[in-house]
Amino acid sequence: MKLTRLISLAVALATTLGAAAKGTVRLQDYLQADSTSTVDAMPALRAALEDCARLRASELILPGGTLPLKPDGAFERYEYISNNDPSMKRIAFLLEGMKDFTVRGNGTRLLFSGFMSAFSLEGCERIRVENLSIDYERPFVSEGRIVAAGDGWFEFRFPDDYRVDLHDGSLRFRDAAGKTYPYSSLLEFDTERKEVAYHANDYWIWGQSYPAVKTAEGNWRLYRKDFGTAQIGNTMLFGATARWNPAFTLLDCAGFTLADVAINHCGGMGVIAQSSRDITLERVRVEPAEGSGRIVSISADATHFVNCKGAIRMIDCVFRNQKDDATNIHGWYMSIERRLADDRVLLRWRNSGQYGVRFLRPGMQIEVVDNRTMESYARVKIAQVRYLNAEYAEVRLAGRLPERVQPGHVVAEDGEYPDVEIRGCYIGNNRARGLLLGSRGRIVVEGCTFHTPGAAILFEGDGNYWYEQSGVRDVVIRDNVFDNCMYGSLNWGGGVIAVGSGIPEREGARYHRNIRVEGNTFRGFDERILYLYCVDGFTFRGNRIETTSDYPAYGDPDRRFVVEHCDNVVIER
Repeated sequence: MKLTRLISLAVALATTLGAAAKGTVRLQDYLQADSTSTVDAMPALRAALEDCARLRASELILPGGTLPLKPDGAFERYEYISNNDPSMKRIAFLLEGMKDFTVRGNGTRLLFSGFMSAFSLEGCERIRVENLSIDYERPFVSEGRIVAAGDGWFEFRFPDDYRVDLHDGSLRFRDAAGKTYPYSSLLEFDTERKEVAYHANDYWIWGQSYPAVKTAEGNWRLYRKDFGTAQIGNTMLFGATARWNPAFTLLDCAGFTLADVAINHCGGMGVIAQSSRDITLERVRVEPAEGSGRIVSISADATHFVNCKGAIRMIDCVFRNQKDDATNIHGWYMSIERRLADDRVLLRWRNSGQYGVRFLRPGMQIEVVDNRTMESYARVKIAQVRYLNAEYAEVRLAGRLPERVQPGHVVAEDGEYPDVEIRGCYIGNNRARGLLLGSRGRIVVEGCTFHTPGAAILFEGDGNYWYEQSGVRDVVIRDNVFDNCMYGSLNWGGGVIAVGSGIPEREGARYHRNIRVEGNTFRGFDERILYLYCVDGFTFRGNRIETTSDYPAYGDPDRRFVVEHCDNVVIER
């Protein structure tokens, strides 16, 4: 029997080597050589990917159907991923330093078990992934139907395949392998509309535990003093505690295309790219799998781009029902901890979601910014960088520090910024906002439909909390439909199009510039359309506003357009 298996493996290897010599590796050859692949295709996939790297193949062809992928035989490495949580990752598709390579999915469904990431790319160039879907047997978030509610308690019924029990008197979720799926927040969703419930707020837990009991009917009752009202029949989402496993992670890559891909679920962001350039998403769909019965798709942002360059393009995509925003595009701010000498400074990551990121390099030009006003008051070049650990770095500059520099001020790269094109996309039914735009390149948002519970488009950036560099310079928002936005929490934006930057001293500050909103349709029950501050150059022209009765009316019509601490604002009503 061992000899027969050895011969089969040899034949498969010979077949594969011949194919790879022509630039193509077919996963089916490896699956046929592994009798266990119907239970776990990861060993076969790993062997195929290792051959792709060794032989410099131009494409990996997947076989179609469903591929079960378990973490046992996956690649492994520790990853610091911006705005996600650092940890040792198990990874299915680990691509390092590969060039001119395509993964052709042929409609394959990648079905993951446990805590593992789908794709992680580092130092790659001109990579394309097409025509596949990503899902998990057990989602990282948990959903329970609300069957009863009272003063300080909610009662839930969970799907039959959930493994729910009590641990130290608190509710616990596990999978078939016994792995625990921790949660840190609760949020009510409208089951019929499949969206956040009207004006629902998050209940944050953050390491605390709340008592729970199992009822005689087999339901689960959770107690908390500030539980308010809840609609019986709605769905409560138990949000994942951490963002450990994104679907696609890009680190220092150039030229990446994702086409005709469905991300039905993952344990983090759908696509997170840092220090990468020229990224295109075409017909990417982030949404629950059809027939899954799930309301929430992925457990965090659909997409997120940090310190990227070149071009970011999202064309004809669907970002639906994710646990956070559709996209966030920004740079990094590191905080000045102290001045070490006239040309040396100690920098610190203040946001733990940025720990371990090493983006500073000799020769890079950086801006120095007052964190209170977000004014950029100096530009200097880096001569030398010494990373002390995941939190601190010593930087020597090619010149003197300005006398004005003080602890708390921040620095960020000030060089090339990405041009952003978002066209023909649907964005909605998710938690929080739609597009968070922070690039200083040219941004065009055109022909999209928004149905977001908070602001559809938010201009962010701050040097005091998230430490995300922003400050747009050239934005066009035209020919979009904003359909009944602002139905969720009142904390998720002051208007359909809004500024949310953290600027403590706003008088005289002008952080964002040159934004044009033209030819759009605003359909809504909520009076809040624009909420602007610290903007220089804003035009609202040729837009149509329609009032609907699809939700209870809200807002003061006299505050439809809120403009504070701005210059050169034109609003044609």
